[in-house]
Amino acid sequence: MINLKGDTIYIRALEPNDLEFIYAVENDQSIWEVSNTQTPYSRFLIRQYLENAHQDIYEAKQLRLAICKDQDFPALGLIDLFDFDPKNNRAGVGIMILSDVDRNLKIGSEALDLLIRYSFYHLNLHQLYANIGVQNEASKALFTKFGFQCIGVKKDWNLINGTYQDEVIYQLINQQF
Repeated sequence: MINLKGDTIYIRALEPNDLEFIYAVENDQSIWEVSNTQTPYSRFLIRQYLENAHQDIYEAKQLRLAICKDQDFPALGLIDLFDFDPKNNRAGVGIMILSDVDRNLKIGSEALDLLIRYSFYHLNLHQLYANIGVQNEASKALFTKFGFQCIGVKKDWNLINGTYQDEVIYQLINQQF
């Protein structure tokens, strides 16, 4: 049975009342470098996105889920499957926890574990991958903890604050199939 609930958190579909949270996340310039965002998003555009969030992953080619504490509804972060490729049974994974306090509580670990199990046992994916800036030690440690392996370096991949920086790609193969 697929369970999107862990010991201290659960991951859920986006809801209309997530608008302000997503607005804050998408317009936080400090994380634009990891989300490849270049311009701010309006509440109008985010509202339209939320109205279409009901689309199936096979239609939208992505799935964004809110990460919430066990008894609370408000989101602490987001976890995504993107570039979903049903022909080759793979998808990219992205995760963002807004608060440093929540990051230190290992919420990202629990959310990633839930998403991996959902991806492999419900969506029957063969592989997941993550693109991580070489200087993002916390993300590299998180994905390595779950068996993701570094399979390559994309040289001078991202222009951040006027300097080109490398990005590494981590991959997890589903060994069950």
